[in-house]
Amino acid sequence: MNFFYVINGRKFKQLSIIILASFFTAGILYIENFTNLPVFSTKDGQPVAFYKGEGKVKEIALSFDISWGDEKALPILDTLKENNATGVTFFLSASWAERHPEVVKRITEDGHEIGSMGYAYENYRDMDDLKVKRDMLKAIEVFEKLGVKEVNLLRPPKGSFDKRILKIANSLGFTIVHWSVDSHDLINPGKDIIIDNVTKNLSNGDIILLHASDSAKQTEAALPDIIQQIKAKGYEISSVTDLINNTKANSKEIQ
Repeated sequence: MNFFYVINGRKFKQLSIIILASFFTAGILYIENFTNLPVFSTKDGQPVAFYKGEGKVKEIALSFDISWGDEKALPILDTLKENNATGVTFFLSASWAERHPEVVKRITEDGHEIGSMGYAYENYRDMDDLKVKRDMLKAIEVFEKLGVKEVNLLRPPKGSFDKRILKIANSLGFTIVHWSVDSHDLINPGKDIIIDNVTKNLSNGDIILLHASDSAKQTEAALPDIIQQIKAKGYEISSVTDLINNTKANSKEIQ
């Protein structure tokens, strides 16, 4: 015998709305919980990708990506110096770094730290394992030739990574670093919007993403106000390495 269930159209619509609302609420809760986790990890729980401190220390990290251009890096460094901001972390494409050794030298002389974005600045998720590893190793070789030793931080090109990339990076002694606050300065939305994007919801342990490539045309103008507001809120600017060292991290598996 076959049984058929008939649901009133109005009741079905109400039921559908309730179900959708439940999924929406669950999704929001998942996102909120996810963003409170400072570290991505492999299944065994070993932390290998970091994006936020645990929040016990009132400190944040400013990080700048540079992959191309000749004009913006030095003015950014000048602005940091003028505003007494040291310990900033610069993630460099090694192909850019070998063309700008004087900027690399200036970064280290000013008391900032250097992380890698690999050599060619190509999306690792589009590359096979051997090519990813070769790119990471070539970057290490370039930084060593430039006198930058022990580059242990890696920000994958375009911030794109997965479990496979985590494993390769970890095998080479890298900690992958993402970010918790995106300034969106690459789209040049206006100085005030960049400042607001960085400072409006700051919390302990944040890693802020900024750029010193030539395409980020408004970052230099926004930077003094960003630094002043960070300090006015009582935050210390720390390097990503110091942030990691001050963090006892929770973890979440990433596929």
